[in-house]
Amino acid sequence: MERLDAPIGVFDSGVGGISTLRTLAADLPNEDFIFYGDSANAPYGEKSATEVCTLATNVIETLRQQQVKAVVIACNTATSAAKPELMAAYPELPILGIEPALKEAVDAGKRHILVMATPLTISLPKYNAQVAKYQARTAIQSLACPGLADLIEQGKAALPEIKQLVHQLLGTVATAQAYGLVLGCTHYPFIEKLIQSEFDHPVSVYTGYAGISRNLQHQLKQKNLLQPASRERTIRFMSSRNTPEELALYQKLFDHGIEA
Repeated sequence: MERLDAPIGVFDSGVGGISTLRTLAADLPNEDFIFYGDSANAPYGEKSATEVCTLATNVIETLRQQQVKAVVIACNTATSAAKPELMAAYPELPILGIEPALKEAVDAGKRHILVMATPLTISLPKYNAQVAKYQARTAIQSLACPGLADLIEQGKAALPEIKQLVHQLLGTVATAQAYGLVLGCTHYPFIEKLIQSEFDHPVSVYTGYAGISRNLQHQLKQKNLLQPASRERTIRFMSSRNTPEELALYQKLFDHGIEA
């Protein structure tokens, strides 16, 4: 296989990164993708940074065996906890990571922003440095959402419990002034409409997907790895919970999402 034709690896602690994959696949229609969900160890957002780094390294090793030409960390928590270490360990491999789209919301002029993310993402220095950078320009509320990613892992069957937890979580913060909503975990966009329904006014949602897609295209082009030709491509799913049911869930989420 020519390296130009090699697949792009995308991984997450579980199903959440499939929401990122959907954007990447739409924006790069000529590229092959392999998605790896570490669902056996999900969610990352309630583990320690050291644990997340170890798990992410194991996933990278698995994807390297598939001869990927680049890796997208489709997990805000793993990006915050492990990306620098992964880049240092694999200097030959382009590694990109999605991050909470706080800058995007601030640049859009939103003066009151609510960030929903995992407990670990919100506790890490990387995120708090972002908040410190922008809090002079806008009011930022950070909402840790323990248990939410874990429920989303279960797919559509867990929608009643998901709705109850979202209502409970958003009841702990002042939503009346928030007109910018940052979904700082790639699981959460699967229930974007459900979350928006908890607000009594329109709210603009920021996921970071457009930014990671542009960055991926730029890096591939820089390294002459961007597939220019129109071709029949493949999107393959892998999981640490390697069961037919889990892989079928990945495909279903990719095709239809949760709320459909």
